[in-house]
Amino acid sequence: MYINKELFLDFLKEREITWLGIDFSKATFTKKGFDIPNDVLQLYFNEWNALIISDQKKYDIRVAFRKPIVHFDLSFVKKQNKLYKGDSPVKDVVRMENLLDETIITNYLRQISTPEISKYSMLIIVESFDNIIKKGAVWLVIFNSITKEPALCEEFKESPSGFNIKSYWARVFFNIFFNINKTVFTRWEHLTL
Repeated sequence: MYINKELFLDFLKEREITWLGIDFSKATFTKKGFDIPNDVLQLYFNEWNALIISDQKKYDIRVAFRKPIVHFDLSFVKKQNKLYKGDSPVKDVVRMENLLDETIITNYLRQISTPEISKYSMLIIVESFDNIIKKGAVWLVIFNSITKEPALCEEFKESPSGFNIKSYWARVFFNIFFNINKTVFTRWEHLTL
């Protein structure tokens, strides 16, 4: 986990944040559970992103991040997710872990161009969906929209559950927002004391 105390304290004072969505461009998937055509997987990327916006009671960014104003702009992730190529990243391995780290995420932020709607933006970068160990590993990043400097970068590993591929893996994102609201946000605040 990475936290820039000065930037995070500034983020805490802000009333607004921009939700940029879920970036799958760096994701790795097990063949088990994801042996599907790339164009079908792209549809799921869009559906998971749309779900966060369409079901805001369940995926409540305002409450989880204590921000009364949340702007939504998926233009960046829509472009990035089209970069995902299903041939090489799909793995048939026993376990996928630690494929990304804070340095990779920070370097990635420096190279991208995102909307500058509010002072801070938030993005989830998917590391892996591993259907063998039943875990989704993702990185939550809060960063300055102009400088691209991260205020916070933390990896979350959550279990999926549900009846179909869409709801099964959407549970990973639900668990993240739920846990941030219940305990994680308070932990972040204490790290800045």
